[in-house]
Amino acid sequence: MLVLTRKLGESITIGDEVKITIVDCQGKQVKVGIVAPKHVKVHREEIFEKIQQENIKAAKVSKRALAEVAQNFKKNDIRSNTIWKDTASSCENSIKKENNHDKY
Repeated sequence: MLVLTRKLGESITIGDEVKITIVDCQGKQVKVGIVAPKHVKVHREEIFEKIQQENIKAAKVSKRALAEVAQNFKKNDIRSNTIWKDTASSCENSIKKENNHDKY
């Protein structure tokens, strides 16, 4: 870990696109400003950890649950939008193929 000392108003540059500036210091709390392009994701660590946990949970969704979601898309499509029906059918077919593949 690189440790740098900065005073109020001073900055740190990371690569060519990210700049971190010390905006305020009060007691043990430091306020930083971050300038980064939109494609660079910037999160507080505790938020980043929650995102990671949610991603892990989402990856563990069962095939049966996905099939139920696909069925609900078909049943609950109030507007009869063919895009939703096509998406649900495609999702359901993919799951069926995967289930058949898993049997062998």
